[in-house]
Amino acid sequence: MAFDLTQASVAAIAARIQARELSAVEAAQHFLARIAQHRGLNAFVATDPEATLAQARAADAAIAAGNAGPLAGVPIAHKDIFVTRDFPTTAGSKMLEGYRSPFDATTVARLAAAGAVTLGKLNCDEFAMGSSNENSAYGAVQNPWDATRIPGGSSGGSAAAVAARLAPAVTGTDTGGSIRQPAAFCGITGIKPTYGRASRYGMVAFASSLDQAGPLARSAADCALLLSAICGPDLDRDSTSLDRPAEDFSRQLGDSLEGLRIGLPKEFFGDGLASDVRAALDAALKQYEQLGARLVEISLPRTELAIPVYYIIAPAEASSNLSRFDGVKFGHRAAQYGDLLDMYKKSRAEGFGDEVKRRIMVGTYVLSHGYYDAYYLKAQQIRRMIADDFQQAFQSCDVIAGPVAPTVAWKLGDKSDDPVANYLADIYTLPGSLAGLPGMSLPAGFGEGGMPVGLQLIGNYFGEARLLNAAHRFQQATDFHLRTPEGF
Repeated sequence: MAFDLTQASVAAIAARIQARELSAVEAAQHFLARIAQHRGLNAFVATDPEATLAQARAADAAIAAGNAGPLAGVPIAHKDIFVTRDFPTTAGSKMLEGYRSPFDATTVARLAAAGAVTLGKLNCDEFAMGSSNENSAYGAVQNPWDATRIPGGSSGGSAAAVAARLAPAVTGTDTGGSIRQPAAFCGITGIKPTYGRASRYGMVAFASSLDQAGPLARSAADCALLLSAICGPDLDRDSTSLDRPAEDFSRQLGDSLEGLRIGLPKEFFGDGLASDVRAALDAALKQYEQLGARLVEISLPRTELAIPVYYIIAPAEASSNLSRFDGVKFGHRAAQYGDLLDMYKKSRAEGFGDEVKRRIMVGTYVLSHGYYDAYYLKAQQIRRMIADDFQQAFQSCDVIAGPVAPTVAWKLGDKSDDPVANYLADIYTLPGSLAGLPGMSLPAGFGEGGMPVGLQLIGNYFGEARLLNAAHRFQQATDFHLRTPEGF
């Protein structure tokens, strides 16, 4: 049977290139052609075939010399929130239009060291702020399963690129669910590791105590390969990096699920969950029981508080992080202004989009004198209690399962005028993010309009290998992750 490069896994592509049955240049050319063919999705914001093919030739030379990395020649793409030397980095914002970084983010550099070849940069919500990928200065990304629907956000370009087979795997970032939610909406697999596992160096900051890098790919096995390359200490350059050695996240993929205790939070399966999503999840959980797992009811009593807590803490940190974009050192500067203060005002007013301005204003307010104790400090206290709820739950289960979002992907524009409705869609992903736990989404079926439904798995700290094992065994028994949107 002929090798189908479009549908091939990361492992299969790497094996072919290592065996020299396929060159890295041929693989790069194939996916560059697909990207050009499907520009209408708006998944990519920057490509440079010359830079990509130069990396591919270097990968082929490394293989010929016998010193290639485990991902040598595998084409990938990066969310436009990671700085890159060979491609512009804009974080989806007019504020950084045309910006070129003098260095690569640690995540980019580690994947390059493993031999991966960069196809380009992927569209995202501006400064990673959003759940729909409609907040990008480059326009909305379309969901490959239905061009009239959102792909999810903020890593919407990343998820759409994998779903449409424009890249076998990509990077994303997850602050409050921005890897898991677009993965669910686009029918692919994505994982956010334990906070601090992946370096934040070179990642344009949104909320520093929440931002975390991770991979999106078609399968858990592919995610394990990329995550193994990404994670590891970066103590000299990232103060939030954990001093924990890199590990092989593929090592437990084949383990049996016999006796695995899957916790089902009763708060995740209440009235707000759409019936089509519930039906797909129920079927997926039955499959887990057939694989030997045991379902256990648990409680995460402060789930509903996750939204107000997150939307105080994240905007507060964003307000601080985005203060550097003032028109002075780098980024957009207004063409005409009176004095220094006028330049600040006009540069920021012109450079930032509406959602970013909204979050900066909220964040500045909750950090202001007289409100800090009432809002920000209180939110941090409840955040600690949410983390404690998870530790209590993990005494009676090994992993936690539930929905990623209350519904399947909604129509483009449906919630544009109602930011709070957008925020409410994060109800199931925010608790794990606030606690800093590893979490992932895997395809679990289809709901209304034939749109994908994702199953969320949350593990305890440093439990990524167990999560990936649980996802992999499910994917061995089902084919949801192998299905491709029509036309791709």
